Amino acid sequence: MLKKLYDKSELTFAIIWIVIYCVSMSLGDGLSLKTGVERSISFIIGSFLSVTLLLFLKKHNLTVAYGLRPSMIPSARVLWYIPLVILLSANLWFGVTLNYSALETVLYILTMLCVGFLEELIFRGLLFNAMKKDNPKAAVLVSSLTFGIGHIINLFNGSGAHPVSTLLQVIYAASAGFMFVMLYCKTKSLLACIITHGSFNALSVFSVEVQSVKLEILSCVFLTVITGAYGIYLLFEAKRSYDKK
Repeated sequence: MLKKLYDKSELTFAIIWIVIYCVSMSLGDGLSLKTGVERSISFIIGSFLSVTLLLFLKKHNLTVAYGLRPSMIPSARVLWYIPLVILLSANLWFGVTLNYSALETVLYILTMLCVGFLEELIFRGLLFNAMKKDNPKAAVLVSSLTFGIGHIINLFNGSGAHPVSTLLQVIYAASAGFMFVMLYCKTKSLLACIITHGSFNALSVFSVEVQSVKLEILSCVFLTVITGAYGIYLLFEAKRSYDKK
């Protein structure tokens, strides 16, 4: 069934996966809260979706086509991934604390690793690849913006996210989405994107909640500048590589 849908329209296949992912994970977060154990249901759903998508790609020999491969260029060509390291540290800038019980912390980390895997494979892999054949520029734009806008769901999934915090998250998530898609274009690999995305989300379990809106805004601006600038650098690097062919 999945293969028939994929063969009929890769774009439709990608959109369906986006809807399934967003709806099921949002429901999972809400149900987890009702069980009294944070991320308990979310982890089960995230694991199931991750395994299902990975097995589908492996069965049909699509893993390499969708970036589950090592980088095709030396790390020096992408600035040794230093901007990614800076991004990874962001959730620990204002201190480190234990926000949940030991079990909830483990479940949170595992769930976020699944989220990083799924979101990169869906937005950068499925959606971007489905669109780039007809319009590469639109593919970059849509992949970036849908990734950012998708974070609005945090307002409705029972996480208690503040509207201002969510808006800021949408802004730098769109910028990070642009960075990730350009990194994928340059290296032909999603591994660095998946590792960075998953680890960034996982480290948020130890973050200290920022009480100042001004600090949140400054953090958002800094993250947007770092990820945006790196994305632009990778864009010109990708163009240069293409021009040499």
